[in-house]
Amino acid sequence: MKAVVIGNGAAGLAAVKSFRKYDKTSPITVISKEGGEAYSRVLLPYVLRGKLSYDKLFLPFAKEFGRLGVEYIEGEAEALDTAENTLSLADGTKLSYGSLLVASGSSALWPPVKGIKQPGIYHLWTRSDLDSLIKEFRAERKVLIIGSGFVSLQAAWAARSLGLGVSLVEIADRLMPLVLDERASTIMAQKMDEYDVDVHTYTITEEIVREGDGFTIRLKDKPAIRADFIVVGAGVGANIQFLEGSGVEYGRTIPVDRYMRTNVANVYAAGDAAAGPSAFGDEHVTHALWPTAMEMGAVAGANMAGRNVAYGGSLNMNVTQMFGVTVASMGKFNSKDIDDSFTYDAESGYGYCKLCYKDGLIVGICLVGTPEAVATFGKLRPIIRRRLAANCTPAKLDAFLNVRLFEK
Repeated sequence: MKAVVIGNGAAGLAAVKSFRKYDKTSPITVISKEGGEAYSRVLLPYVLRGKLSYDKLFLPFAKEFGRLGVEYIEGEAEALDTAENTLSLADGTKLSYGSLLVASGSSALWPPVKGIKQPGIYHLWTRSDLDSLIKEFRAERKVLIIGSGFVSLQAAWAARSLGLGVSLVEIADRLMPLVLDERASTIMAQKMDEYDVDVHTYTITEEIVREGDGFTIRLKDKPAIRADFIVVGAGVGANIQFLEGSGVEYGRTIPVDRYMRTNVANVYAAGDAAAGPSAFGDEHVTHALWPTAMEMGAVAGANMAGRNVAYGGSLNMNVTQMFGVTVASMGKFNSKDIDDSFTYDAESGYGYCKLCYKDGLIVGICLVGTPEAVATFGKLRPIIRRRLAANCTPAKLDAFLNVRLFEK
C-alpha cells in the first residue's frame, strides 16, 4: 500500500523512519514544499549567532532516502481528493496513495501592522530567512524585534552577541507569556536590560515607514523607534490550505485521535499541522515544538504501516540559553493553571526555578537560572506525562527522581 507524506520536517522524517521500521517494501513518497536538504528549524538561531556552523543545520537521516526506497519530490500540495485517494501538486502532478500523512508544518505569520510587508523585514522560521538575516546581522547596525516568544528572543540574543543594537516590542504585558510565568518574565526583562536590549512590553506597533536606509516604527502612545531592519516573531499558522473541499476536518490545525488519524480513515496528521491529545487529557492541542512533531510523526508512521500505536500525549517543553541564563519551562506553570507551587531557594544553585502542582501532582516547572536545573526537567518529563505522584517533599525531589530512573 503506497504511503505519501506531505512534509520534510521533524514529523515527516520521523514518520518515514517509523514506517520503514514496520514496512520494508511498500512504496513511500515524501513531498517537500521548501525543497533542498532537510534541516532542523530549531537550530536556525544558533547558526545565526555563530554558535553552530551552517552545515550543522542539515539532518543526516534524509540522506538515507535512496537506501530506504523513498521517493522524494519537491513540490507544493494544492488539492486533496479523499474520495479518489489522490493528491494534486501545484505543478499539475497527481499522486495516488493508500495512506497519507499531512505533516506540512507551519509558516510564520504577519501581524496586522501597516507597512509590515516590505524588503528589510524578516521572519526567522526557514532556511531562506536565515540566509537573508545572515547578511543583515552586522555589528553596529540596529534591529527591531517584534514579539517575545522563543524565536524572537533568540534572534535578539544573536543580535546582541554580534554587537547589534536591539529594541524589542511585545503587545502583551510581559515577555514570553506562553513560555514563562510572571516572575520569570520579570527576571528575563532584567537580564535583557543588563545586555542593553531596549524592551517595550504592552506596546502596539501601529505603522512601519521606510525612511532612507532604515525604518521608523511608530508605536501607540510611545516614541517612535528607528531600526536598520526588523525581525517579526508573531506566531505561526499551519500549512493546510490545500485541504479545502477535501472532507478532512480542520480549523487552525487538524484534529487527530491518539493514533494520529483524522476524520478520514486513511489520512493522518502530525506536527505543527495537527491538534492531538495532550499529557493532561486535552483532546486536541497543538504544540508547535520539534520533539512533539517527532513523537506524533513516529506514531503516524507506525500506524500507516499497519500497526496500532497510541500516542501518550504531548507535553510542552522549551529549553535554551540566552542573555547569560538558562531559560526553560515544561507543562503548566502560570498561576491560573495551578493550585500550588514550590520555588527553590538561592542555595540550590538553580536561580529562579518554580515547581508547580495541581490536584497534588506535579504539572510543570519554570526556570530562569542555571543549566544545573535542566537535568531535573528531563527526569520530570515522564513523571508529569504519566501523571505519577511524587511522594516526597520538593526539597527531596531530585533524590526521588534518581531512584525512579534507577528502578526503570
